[in-house]
Formats: sequence, structure tokens, C-alpha cells
Amino acid sequence: MNVRRIVANISAAEPSLARAFYQDVLGLDLLMDHGWIQTYGRDTAMSVQVSVASEGGSGTPVPDLSIEVDDVNEAHRRMVAAGFAIEYGPADEPWGVRRFYVRDPFGRLVNILRHA
Repeated sequence: MNVRRIVANISAAEPSLARAFYQDVLGLDLLMDHGWIQTYGRDTAMSVQVSVASEGGSGTPVPDLSIEVDDVNEAHRRMVAAGFAIEYGPADEPWGVRRFYVRDPFGRLVNILRHA
């Protein structure tokens, strides 16, 4: 298993308010917009993105951090084997990701995912 990407997520009641700061001022592109989440970045090759969300999707809380891996099932197996409690999933989401939520040792909710 290899980590492919790490995305910071910011909880917000109105994600659209991020546009003025991240797109208009900083010049990032709006890469994804599902209404409840907006992701800003430069392009798909950019390794750093900021997502602003009112929920985590599928009725879940907004995770503190998202980490994209090449094998979600292997990551899940390793987390369980290490004794970390899975809080959601694994689940195949309607927007094209397979993911699960787990808390890191500091209590942060981490979204481990892979795009289809």
C-alpha cells in the first residue's frame, strides 16, 4: 500500500464562501463541486488541495484529513490489525470513491480513500 495524496478538509456551513479566498484571491481552480463539498487546487497533478464541506458525504461528519491510497482494502486491513477503530465503512460512495473513516492517535477523523 502506498499513500497517493493527502487532502485537508475544512468544515463549513456554507462552502461557497471559500470561493472568494481560495479561487478569487489565491487563484486556485474549483476542481470539484458537489454542493456540500468544494475542492480547490491547481490541477490533478497538484499534491495539495483544500476542500471546504458542510458534511462528509453520505451523512457522515467532515473528516479532519483525507488520505488517498492505492488499496483501500489493504489500508483497512492494516488499521484493523493495528487496533484502530473504524468509524465508517468501508463504503463505495455514489461519487466514485471507496473509503472508510478511522481516528488517528490524536482523535482526528481520517478519511482513507481511493478514487474509482
